[in-house]
Amino acid sequence: MINFRYHVVSLTAVFLALAIGLVVGTAALNGPVADSLKETVNSLRKDNQLMRQAVNDMERELELEEEFAAEMAQAFLPGSLTGKRVLVLSLPTGRDHTEGVLRMLQLAGANVTGRVDVQDKFITPDNNSNLLELAQTAAGPTGAPTDGLPGNGHGVETSSALLATVLLDHTPPVSEPDRKAVLAAYSNAGYLAAADGVTGAAEAVVVVSGQPYVDKEAARKDESVVKIAEQFDRTGAIVVGGNGSTSGNLVAVVRADPVLAQTVSTVDNANTVQGQLVTVLALVQQLTEKKAGQYGVGDGAGSLVPTLPK
Repeated sequence: MINFRYHVVSLTAVFLALAIGLVVGTAALNGPVADSLKETVNSLRKDNQLMRQAVNDMERELELEEEFAAEMAQAFLPGSLTGKRVLVLSLPTGRDHTEGVLRMLQLAGANVTGRVDVQDKFITPDNNSNLLELAQTAAGPTGAPTDGLPGNGHGVETSSALLATVLLDHTPPVSEPDRKAVLAAYSNAGYLAAADGVTGAAEAVVVVSGQPYVDKEAARKDESVVKIAEQFDRTGAIVVGGNGSTSGNLVAVVRADPVLAQTVSTVDNANTVQGQLVTVLALVQQLTEKKAGQYGVGDGAGSLVPTLPK
């Protein structure tokens, strides 16, 4: 009869055999396996170091390229926009590189009539009716012309047309009190910021934009951004300084539109020093040659920089 002691002895023998097998197997494979693992780890470490160095090299190369562009700006821009009245219109997606564009314009000698920051509230589709009403009430008590405002029920388009009228040259000219009254109405309602610093009408505008919207209202917001550019294009020279040419963003839409592309210049890398330099050169081309062009490194760019007359 098989008793409990027999089971204990049998199980002990099995586990002992397993233990001996593991020890023997490990001893037999330890050398080759350990060497192989060590070689793999060393190889991965070396690859990681090489990739880290490559990243550092690319970052340094980018820094040098931006330093070169900054030096070129110092050589080529001063005086190129002297006496030219330029408005900077900063969209919510372009806020990060607006200051860089502004510095380049100042370096070129432009008379920057003001920087106006369009707020997200202006772009939000839910405010369409409010913007329509505001366009009428803001212009009503003033002498700001309203006869040319769009009548299609699009709040952003109508308000943009009114703002373009008071911010850019217009015939007949808009008085300073009327300009301030309209801008104050939009600023007080939270649609614009920094509009109180506008000193007069401009003959050209740089619209600083960025990537397309990605939320559930993205399509309607991107459409509103295009409406802004269209209205400011009707009354003055215009350059869009953007970030990329991703489908849906302002740069991409302008380049894909055969009508807008004839009058609106775009720069798809205005988020870099190089692109900010090109943005100013594109504006010089607009003002001196009445010519639009598409510049940068993204899809639809005709060249890196505009060709200016010698």
